[in-house]
Amino acid sequence: MSLLGGIRPPIAALSAVLLVLAALTAFQLGRVGKETVPPAVLTSQQHFAEDGAIALRASLDESITDIARTASLFSAGEPVSPDSVLDKLGSVYQKWRGSAVIEITSGRLEAQRGENLPLTAVDLTRLTGDDGLAPRMVRLENGETRLLTLALLSWPNRPQQLLIASSSLKVPGISLGKSRAIAVLDAAGHVLSSDGVGGSDRAGKQLRTFAKASAQKASQHPLQAKEPGSGGFPGVSGGLLGDSKAGQRSVAGYAKLTGSEPGVGTDATALGLTVLSFVGVTEERSAAVDSFFWIAAAGALLLLGTLAVTLLVVTVQRPLLRLFLESRRIGRGDLQRPVTVPKYGEAARIGAALDRLRRQLLGEPGAAGEGRRPGRRGRIGTRALIAVCGVLLLVWSAPLLLMLNRAGDSVAVPPTIVDDQRERTDTLADRVRRALNEGHADLTSVASVLSAKTTPAEMTTVLERTRTQHGRYESLYVLKADGTIAARAGGKPHHTAGRAPSREPVTVIDSGNQPVITEYAEAPGLGGAAVVGELRIDFLNAMLKRPGLGEVRVLDAGHRVVGGNSGYLAFSKLSDGKLDALVTQANKQTDKGPRPAVALLRHGSSVSVAAAAPMTGGGVAQPLGWTVVTSQPTKGLEIPAYTAQNRTVLAGLLGLTGAAACLGWIHIIVIRPLRDLARRSEALADGDRRTVVFPTHHDEVGAVTRSLEVIRQQLLQQRKRDTGAGPGRTPGQAAPAGRN
Repeated sequence: MSLLGGIRPPIAALSAVLLVLAALTAFQLGRVGKETVPPAVLTSQQHFAEDGAIALRASLDESITDIARTASLFSAGEPVSPDSVLDKLGSVYQKWRGSAVIEITSGRLEAQRGENLPLTAVDLTRLTGDDGLAPRMVRLENGETRLLTLALLSWPNRPQQLLIASSSLKVPGISLGKSRAIAVLDAAGHVLSSDGVGGSDRAGKQLRTFAKASAQKASQHPLQAKEPGSGGFPGVSGGLLGDSKAGQRSVAGYAKLTGSEPGVGTDATALGLTVLSFVGVTEERSAAVDSFFWIAAAGALLLLGTLAVTLLVVTVQRPLLRLFLESRRIGRGDLQRPVTVPKYGEAARIGAALDRLRRQLLGEPGAAGEGRRPGRRGRIGTRALIAVCGVLLLVWSAPLLLMLNRAGDSVAVPPTIVDDQRERTDTLADRVRRALNEGHADLTSVASVLSAKTTPAEMTTVLERTRTQHGRYESLYVLKADGTIAARAGGKPHHTAGRAPSREPVTVIDSGNQPVITEYAEAPGLGGAAVVGELRIDFLNAMLKRPGLGEVRVLDAGHRVVGGNSGYLAFSKLSDGKLDALVTQANKQTDKGPRPAVALLRHGSSVSVAAAAPMTGGGVAQPLGWTVVTSQPTKGLEIPAYTAQNRTVLAGLLGLTGAAACLGWIHIIVIRPLRDLARRSEALADGDRRTVVFPTHHDEVGAVTRSLEVIRQQLLQQRKRDTGAGPGRTPGQAAPAGRN
């Protein structure tokens, strides 16, 4: 017999599957809600740190690019004094703590603005090469760390000068809420800057502990730090559990600065910085489902499984094995004892046919015509017995799949996750505002170096360089006061011919199929002309793609959609009235101005945590009145209620799959050949001696089939002997010798 054939292997496999599933249900699936901090809270802190890392990396890269571009713009024009360079730099960008211009040859300080810079940290003799002008971190006397960004100012027939700007390493625009702290770490785990830690000794100690652990984990390769196939943040990130005291536990998230594309580094990522955020949460060991449920479910599975396996053994396996032995006995010629006929199904039909064949071999009169129709006991087929076993196992699986442990709309969402949704939405709104402000500052910087002496070709060169350095623009052009375009770079502008530059620094127009965000910066030297930049809508949408925030939409002052992280119809209204009401609530004027709002929205049995944050903080983007709104379904979060529901469904699926596989195995390997064998055995007993009976598989059914073929051949030989017998001779008596 084959190794996987026969009736024993599938029944044994079914028994093993049920035992394993019962053990898994009792000891593994039942471990729900045992953690004092739900995994969803830990994941939320990881996403929070990732937001900080993205904001810090974008800010540092923007600052580095701005210094380099500003120096190149000044170097391309007429020579100006160092004071003019710093004054112009400070009027366009208000983000550097200090700036200075140094003559490289003599090392003399030509001009300085803001805080004093540690100029001795810059070796003026080593400014050439690939890393000569690379940004570097220096520590001030007060212990704070600054990032120095360098660029060269070069004019013909004048000594080269070095433009230096310093910026802090704090995460820009991050919304911390009430009890959160955030810090920036170097590659060794030293704290370079922190915010929200306060003077608490416990918070400081916890920060140092988290910093050391984060630095070790952040040193991994991104491909080794993440599970295969996990998307989201392209760099190294994760969550950490801290110490517990008086029912409070610190939970941290860390994220190492990485480029927007996996494997593509930037000047900021080369610094090896890591953003760490942590918050205190209340420990709550509340199992969503009591362990007794899972033990009871495992016990019920064992009971029903035992009934199903016993039914298979008693009604299918034993009768088939008995038929196997009886058929071998009849095939060997042992015809004296009657065949023990099973009681049910195809085995009963085969047993009855086998006994009729035994009697035919004995030559009993009338044996070939008896019992042509199966009796009452043969009406219950083996398929019905298999179906009964399936129903028994379905009684256990179906409630788990459809009814038990449903989370419903009363699921308890941890307050930390709700707060994180609000703070992350507020951070994202600030990120959008800063991006628009930075874009306008870039245009203002370009406009400041243009004059009436600048030719259109030179304007085009400056615009092309700016568009190359900043990928946010779809089109850049210089628009004269009469509405004509003097120079342009990039795609075709959406500007209406003859229309003068707008007085609004940022406008949004409907181009028919997508919003066009247009920024205007007046060029003082061109008599009413302006440098205009049309932003790529993909640039805005790319900023909105944050894991763990769900669906993100940017709404204008009229609550119309102008951007999103997934498919949307431009300038359409929100389809959810509750979400629209949340946006209205967030834009209400209070003593502190508009504030972010958050709510749990319940629609039937589904629950989602939604937040809305208006763009506040100043700049040219604030008058737009935009609001960022997010909505995250809670069913995808790892909180105890949904974990219990998912594991309950998993148990039901495993039980249903295992039963279907094993019972289907029995049906294909045993039941179908057995039904065919019952039909052929009855035909053989009814007198069909011409049809060859051949086995389908080399198992018990195949063995019975081979015995029936032996019996068929014996009956053929008997017929030949009977045909050769003369009158008065009994079958088996030799015929007299005839004449030759």
